[in-house]
Amino acid sequence: MAGRFRFRFGPATLVAAAFIGPGTVVTASLAGAQFGYGLLWALVFAVIATMILQEMAARIGVVTQAGLGESLRTVVSTPLIRVGFIALVVAAVVIGNSAYQGGNLTGASLGADALWGELPWIQAIVTHTGANPWAAILGLLAALILWQGKYKTIERVLIALVVLMSLAFLTTFVLTRPDVLALLRGLLVPQIPTGGALTMMALIGTTVVPYALFLHAASARTRWPATKVPTEQALLEARSDIATSIPLGGLVSIAIVSTAAAAYFGQQATIAGAADLAVSLEPIFGRAATYLMATGLLAAGLSSAITAPLASAYALTGVLGWNIDLRSKAFRGTWLAIILVGVVVASLGIRPIALILFAQVANGILLPLIAGFLLLAVNQQSMGRYGNTRRQNILGGCVFIIALLLGTRSVLLALL
Repeated sequence: MAGRFRFRFGPATLVAAAFIGPGTVVTASLAGAQFGYGLLWALVFAVIATMILQEMAARIGVVTQAGLGESLRTVVSTPLIRVGFIALVVAAVVIGNSAYQGGNLTGASLGADALWGELPWIQAIVTHTGANPWAAILGLLAALILWQGKYKTIERVLIALVVLMSLAFLTTFVLTRPDVLALLRGLLVPQIPTGGALTMMALIGTTVVPYALFLHAASARTRWPATKVPTEQALLEARSDIATSIPLGGLVSIAIVSTAAAAYFGQQATIAGAADLAVSLEPIFGRAATYLMATGLLAAGLSSAITAPLASAYALTGVLGWNIDLRSKAFRGTWLAIILVGVVVASLGIRPIALILFAQVANGILLPLIAGFLLLAVNQQSMGRYGNTRRQNILGGCVFIIALLLGTRSVLLALL
């Protein structure tokens, strides 16, 4: 039984919850509306690349019983380089997620408003204050879940949210009756439609995200402690989890692209984002499609509003050598600060452009560095016989090159 693969949900579900956020939903919606099914192959590649990187991150967590932040302090021995790396992690993961948290809560709020926006007390708050009440409600919910300080509780909540968003988006996909032949062609035949290069890179970039690597390594360590689970069994379960959760996340992205393609590609109407898609599906495919799309957007936003602060706390406490216990003051203080920033930004409708541009530059630099660091870390002697094989190093090297291209693109887009 220990040697058999079987479908399972675990820490990799947190990764799927992290990369299927409002940003991904918006990017996928626009990709389908503008380019039809032509960029679906990019999502297939992104899922494979994510699985390669996340497997290495999970393996580090299981074998070394340390998170990525702690491993970084061990592997990077030169003090000056280590300080620079730590500063970059803080800038990209902690400050970056503070900026993006507002978008997570705003996206979740759009879904909630589409479902329950007509409630009298919600309308009264909006009328008298002009603020977004859903941001505070959802931010409080995310804080309550994290405050429990129990990994199993957090994992179960996120599994439920991933399953909910998957059912919502996949059912919407079925309702819109996509062109199956065009869909298969888009999945299997790489092409870049005219004007689609940046959208292609965006689809990959919203799936392969650096902070999810910190989240996965630390979660794998917590999920499979060496004192309770043999290493071989833990690695098998971790790989089964990755092979279940990451493709499911990719399937959700594919469903969103295909839904937008079926509803909008080749039509006169245009959409500005996922919320527009949710509302405008009703006259074409009925009220059910609107509710399903809104439910998916709510689940996607809330799941990212939980994972972004959680990943930031893991990253910051790890690289600084602080207490990484989920109930420690430093850990709670980190994620709480990020949630508060997100609530303020989303409630008041603030768009911190400068902070977002800064985060994009930092993330663009961090992604290839973390990919390179992973390759270095999984080839250390401390990994023993669980280090990378030649085949794994070749695959990891290919992903590193793509990460370098993605990082360069992010930096150039933010600076130009």
